[in-house]
Amino acid sequence: MIRLYDYLPSGNGYKVRLLLTQLRIPFERIELDITEGRTRTPEFLRKFPNGRIPAIELDDGRTLFESDAIMTYLAEGTRFLPADRFERAQVLQWMFFEQYSHEPYIAVARFFAMHPDFPDERRAGLPRIMKLGYDALGVMESHLASREWFVGNNYSIADIALYAYTHVADEGGFDLANYPAIRGWLDRVRAQPLHIPITQA
Repeated sequence: MIRLYDYLPSGNGYKVRLLLTQLRIPFERIELDITEGRTRTPEFLRKFPNGRIPAIELDDGRTLFESDAIMTYLAEGTRFLPADRFERAQVLQWMFFEQYSHEPYIAVARFFAMHPDFPDERRAGLPRIMKLGYDALGVMESHLASREWFVGNNYSIADIALYAYTHVADEGGFDLANYPAIRGWLDRVRAQPLHIPITQA
């Protein structure tokens, strides 16, 4: 059985947990509180040198870290990853966008709000973080204005990747009132079979 090293509030962990659930893949979830340094122990770092969750350990002992790499591996050969070469590249395009232009702002603002006493030098840059988060939401809104899903006509891991932190963006102070296309897309993702909330272990 796959072992998932996770932290329940994490959107990055939630991506993998949601995909595993929707693929009906059994897994053992191991909770590690990142605010207490549980991913920085020598034992964890021997397996996962990046020192972060999510990470998975396969039945044969092989390991993977980085949420989008894990999702791509799990989705191979399923409806969540297109077989068409160009559409696969588009899925990766939006997953790279999520990690580079979305998650560093939407997720970080939420983390600051959830952990107001956690020391982090990035707090001084919160106004810029919020601006860049809204910039990312603007890109998403424009793209979704004329389509239901991020790639092609189907729900994919590109949607899961962007959904994870967007659907809780309000917890970081982002107001989605002026993003009707995003709100409609969030509803469509929630309506997918075997959807689970971020709070469900």
